[in-house]
Amino acid sequence: MTAELVRGQNHPLDRTRLEIRIAAGGPVVSGVTLADERGALTGVEAVAHPGAPRRTGIEVPRQAAAEHRIAVDLDALAADVHRVSVLLALPVGIGGPADFGAAAAPFVAVTGLDGTGIASYTLTDLGAESAVVAVELYRRQGAWKVRAVGQGYAGGLAAMLQDQGLPQAAELAAEIQEAVRDGVARSIPAPDPAPTPSAAAASAITPPATTAPASTPPATTSPASSTPTPVNYHHPNRRPTTPPPPQNTPTPGPAPTEAPHTQGPHPEAPPTPVAGDAPGRTADERLYNQVWGIFEDLSRTVAAYRSAMDFAQSRLAKELDAVNADPRNRVGPAADAARAAAHDKHARLAAQAREVLDRDLAQLTAEAGVVEPALPPALADWSSPVWHGYRVPGDYPIAVRLGDLRLPECPDLRVPMLVRLPMNRGLWIDSGAPAMFRGEGAPDGFADNFGPDAFGSDAFGPDGFGNGPDGGEPLDAAEVRRRAMDTAVTLAARLLAAHPAGELTLRVIDPAGAAASALVPLLETGALREAPAAGAQGVAAVLGELTRRVDLVQMAVRNQAAESLPPDLDTAEQLLIVHDFPHGFDDRAVNQLRYLADEGPSVGVHLLMVADRSEAREYGPVLDPLWRSLLRITPVPDAHLADPWVGHAWTYEPSRVPEGSQILRQVLTDLAEARRARGHSRTSES
Repeated sequence: MTAELVRGQNHPLDRTRLEIRIAAGGPVVSGVTLADERGALTGVEAVAHPGAPRRTGIEVPRQAAAEHRIAVDLDALAADVHRVSVLLALPVGIGGPADFGAAAAPFVAVTGLDGTGIASYTLTDLGAESAVVAVELYRRQGAWKVRAVGQGYAGGLAAMLQDQGLPQAAELAAEIQEAVRDGVARSIPAPDPAPTPSAAAASAITPPATTAPASTPPATTSPASSTPTPVNYHHPNRRPTTPPPPQNTPTPGPAPTEAPHTQGPHPEAPPTPVAGDAPGRTADERLYNQVWGIFEDLSRTVAAYRSAMDFAQSRLAKELDAVNADPRNRVGPAADAARAAAHDKHARLAAQAREVLDRDLAQLTAEAGVVEPALPPALADWSSPVWHGYRVPGDYPIAVRLGDLRLPECPDLRVPMLVRLPMNRGLWIDSGAPAMFRGEGAPDGFADNFGPDAFGSDAFGPDGFGNGPDGGEPLDAAEVRRRAMDTAVTLAARLLAAHPAGELTLRVIDPAGAAASALVPLLETGALREAPAAGAQGVAAVLGELTRRVDLVQMAVRNQAAESLPPDLDTAEQLLIVHDFPHGFDDRAVNQLRYLADEGPSVGVHLLMVADRSEAREYGPVLDPLWRSLLRITPVPDAHLADPWVGHAWTYEPSRVPEGSQILRQVLTDLAEARRARGHSRTSES
C-alpha cells in the first residue's frame, strides 16, 4: 500500500529501480541533483536537467510538462552519491504562473517500474516559491529511504542550486531555462530574408512551412532544396485516409506572371475525413481512438501556434531593444524605420502562424463534424439523434462521455471528453464556485483565464459568485449546487444507459433531502429503486453495506471462490451518488468513504460525489487523498483540466440534456422496462 507522506516524513524503499511520477496543474521543469553525504554537489555534472537529461543511474524528461516520469537506478549510482533530490521549477518565458502559489499543488509518487506505489507526497502550502525540492532519496546505513522535503525557493532555480553548494548555480539555472525554451520553440524557424522578386513569385505556388508542436522533432530540409517540408500533426497511430504525398517533390521552377492570381486547388489539400478512421477491433473502439487522435492533434497544433507567437513576440522585443540600446541612434528616421521593420516582421510571423493554425483547425473541425454523428449513445452528446433510437445494450461499451473540452484559440471546436469503462476512479462534481464563473449563453462560451487544477485545488473566488446567463444576474451558491446535482443525475443516467440491463445498481446518499427535486426523473422512472438514504443512520447503513460488499468480493477474488459469496449479495456494479458531503458524515463514515474511493473501483463500486471542498476544510489534510483519488469536474464550464501531452488548460463543459427534451426520461423508462423484463425471465427460468 502506498505510504502518504507529510513534510519531513520518510519511508523505506524496498527496491532500487524506481520511477518518480510527477503531476502538476500546468507545465513544470523537473530535475535531479546527486549529492554526497554532506548534501554538497561536486559540479554541474551532478545535476540531471532538460539540457543534460541523462546521468549515471538517472534520466529526466527533456521538456516542461504537466506530468513527468523520472527513471532512477540506485544501484547504478556512484558510491559517493548519498542524496538524490528531485527538483521542480516553473518554466520562465513560455507563459504560465510565476510562482507555485498560483498553481495547483504538485503531486509526487515514488513507484516501482511496474507502477506499484511505494510513497507519495502532495506539496501543499507553497506561495511565492518558483522552485522546490520535492522529495529526497537518501542512503542510510546501506539502505535507501525517501523523504518528503517540500523546501521552496522564491529565488528560483539559481537560489535552490546555490543552497546545495553549486558555485555555478546562476549559470546552470539560466542554461536549464534556456534548454526548456529551446525545447518549446526549437521547431520555430528564424524568419527568412526579404525575398527577391523571383523568390516571391515561386512562393506563391509553394506551401508555407508549418511549425511543429513542442514535442515533435523539427522538420528537416534537404540540402539540395530550399522548399520547406510540412510537418504532419496527426496522431502516429491514426490511419490516414489517403497515402501521404511523396517526400522528394522536385522544387517548382519560377512561376509565370499569372500564377499569383491562380485559384487552383492547394497542392497539399487535406484528405476527406472519414468516421472510424483509426485503429481498433470494433467500430466503437475505432471511433474512441479517433476522438483521442483529434484531442492530441488539437493539443499539439495549438502548442505549435502558441510557440510561434511567443517566438514572434520575443523577436520583436529583442529587435526593439537593439534599436533603443544606443542613445545616439534612438531617435531619427533610421530608428523609426528599424522599429517599423521590426513590427512588420512580427506581423508577418503572426500571420503565418495564424494561417497554419486556421488550416489545421479547419481540417480537425471537418473531421470532428463527421465523427460526432457517428458516435454510439455512450459516446454521443444528448442532442444527438442516436438517442432517439436508443436500445438497451447487451454488452459493455468501451467508454462514456462526461462532457466536452475546448481551447480559447478555437472555442467552436469541442472535443468529447471520454473515459474508459470500467472506471478506475470516482467522479467529484465540485459544487463550490471557482473564481469568475460565468453562466451559459455567451457566444464565446466562458472566461478562459482559469489555471489548471488537475486535482481540484482550492480555486475559489472571494465570494463564490460570477456572472449569470447572458451576462445577467450572478450565479449564487444555491444555483451552482442545483446545477451540480443536475449534472450528477445526467451522468448517472448516461452510466445506467451504457450498461446492460440490471448490471449497474444506483444508490444515493442525501443526508438532508436537499436533492429531492433533482432526483425526480430517477425515482419516477424506477432507475433509482430505493429512496435516497437520509440522516446519519441512512448514511451509516449504505456505507456499511457497500464496505461489506467490497470486502467480500475482494476475498472471493483473492481466493478464487466466487461461488462462496452470499446469495443476497447484489453482484451488479454499484454507483453511489453522495450529495452534500460532509453533512451527515461522522469520522467512521468519512473513513468508509475513503475506503470505497480507494478500493471500490477494482471490485465494481464507484463514487459520484457532489461536494464543495471548502465545506470539508475542518478535516484538514485527512481528506486530501480522497479529493486526489477522484476526477474533478464542474457543473459549469471551467478551465481546470490539463492534457497529458503539452499541459494546456482545457475548458470542461458538462454534457446537458437540451432544454425541453424528454430524451432522458425516455431512456430511463426503457432501462427500467428492460430490467423488469430481465428479472421476469430469470424468475421464469428458476
